Amino acid sequence: MTRTTTQTTQRKDIHQLVTDRIVQQLEQGNIPWYKPWQGEGATLELPYNKVSQNHYNGINNLLLWCTAHENQFASPEWATFKQWSENKETIRKGEKGTMIVYYDFLEKEVEGQEELQKIPFLKTYHVFNRCQLESYKGDDHINIDPSSNKVPLVMRLQPVDAFVANTKAIIRHGGNKAFYSVNEDYIQMPFLHSFVDTPACSATEGYYSTLFHELIHLSGSDTRLNRFALQSTLKDRKEEAYAKEELVAEFGSAFLCAEFGISSKEITNHAAYIASWLQALKNDKGLIIPAANQASKAVRYLKGSQPE
Repeated sequence: MTRTTTQTTQRKDIHQLVTDRIVQQLEQGNIPWYKPWQGEGATLELPYNKVSQNHYNGINNLLLWCTAHENQFASPEWATFKQWSENKETIRKGEKGTMIVYYDFLEKEVEGQEELQKIPFLKTYHVFNRCQLESYKGDDHINIDPSSNKVPLVMRLQPVDAFVANTKAIIRHGGNKAFYSVNEDYIQMPFLHSFVDTPACSATEGYYSTLFHELIHLSGSDTRLNRFALQSTLKDRKEEAYAKEELVAEFGSAFLCAEFGISSKEITNHAAYIASWLQALKNDKGLIIPAANQASKAVRYLKGSQPE
């Protein structure tokens, strides 16, 4: 009983630490999943582990992007102290690791049941970026993520168009709004010529990041991941439910943009977005990790529609 209480307390503390990290960025007027890479030298790539070559998922992407943004890290490669040491690399003196999280399970005997009950709880560990190594020099040419799908930023990005087409989503163009219609199951997008270049991104980048946002919404329908079912029961928390779904869509769009080498879009209603997310996160510190995990799940679902 004591052990379970300790693990519950630890889980709450980790949720608070992660939420505080994101809230700190929002209170400064920054949205880390939009522009963690906009400063000179900061990376556009999805973070991945140097040893396994696997991308990090969910909230860990956001935590690593925050650090990359703050420190202008040019590399998407991360690894633990032990992993870098095993690769004969040394962390520079004074460098601090970045906390990331993962779920582990506590096995507990339950009276009347033969199998042990598995109770999930969060654990943390720390990783270091390649830019924190003694061997790293500022003019190093960083290796590009081997699984990235970088493409030239042209009017139409054929690999992205093919990806979208394989999802079988119905996409209509016209008007001046972008949205996903839950009742009629289609995505509405403004005409291509409605997107203009801004200091934050090109018209092409703005179009595709917006389209990715709506695709993530589409993934939550009742015939797909059924993400809206729970939200429909939260009538007294409608604003919080809306903010959570927007977080899921923004995270998912950012993850897809990073995979295709597309900068995240400029936020039209920047202040209002930040205010709604801040309020939701402060009301529920357990919100951001599930939202990021749901975004990763949505991305995996959309990838699952692609041919082998």
